[in-house]
Amino acid sequence: MAEQRSDAELLAAHVAGDRYAFEQLFYRHHRHLHRLARLTSGSAEDAEDALQEAMVSAHRGAGSFRHDAAVSSWLHRIVVNACLDRLRRNKIHPTVALDDVYPVSDRTAQVETAIAVQRALMHLPVEQRAAVVAVDMHGYSVADTARMLGVAEGTVKSRCARARARLAAILGHLHSDTRRPAG
Repeated sequence: MAEQRSDAELLAAHVAGDRYAFEQLFYRHHRHLHRLARLTSGSAEDAEDALQEAMVSAHRGAGSFRHDAAVSSWLHRIVVNACLDRLRRNKIHPTVALDDVYPVSDRTAQVETAIAVQRALMHLPVEQRAAVVAVDMHGYSVADTARMLGVAEGTVKSRCARARARLAAILGHLHSDTRRPAG
């Protein structure tokens, strides 16, 4: 019975030619993956497109799954990467709320900062990027993020710490720019 098969068994069945196994795997994780795409993308349309791109990629790349992580973690990474790829291509979606840093009237500075943050995020390894986006930008708890990524809570904490350190080094100029006295 399909309901009793694990994610790994469904993925293996898909690779072996079971026409319905990937569909079952997708429906098992659809709600979570859609929510992740929506939170990461910032818009419903981009989330739908990114999720579709991710599932096509997962469907085609299932044979290369190495079984060194949970299938749900593998799917999560594919969705996050698809969303980040769309954000990088579009370069118009702010990654963080910037109203605290710049007045609403200064949209140019907001866009420039959003692009700088997006570019900085792209310099992070995907594991660090996924962790820091989930925890710091989307407000997931460390425990929830650990479950989503299929890793230990300590792993999430260390990935976030490393990501924050790299982002601070890359984006240090933004912090000093926001502290300039009004001229």
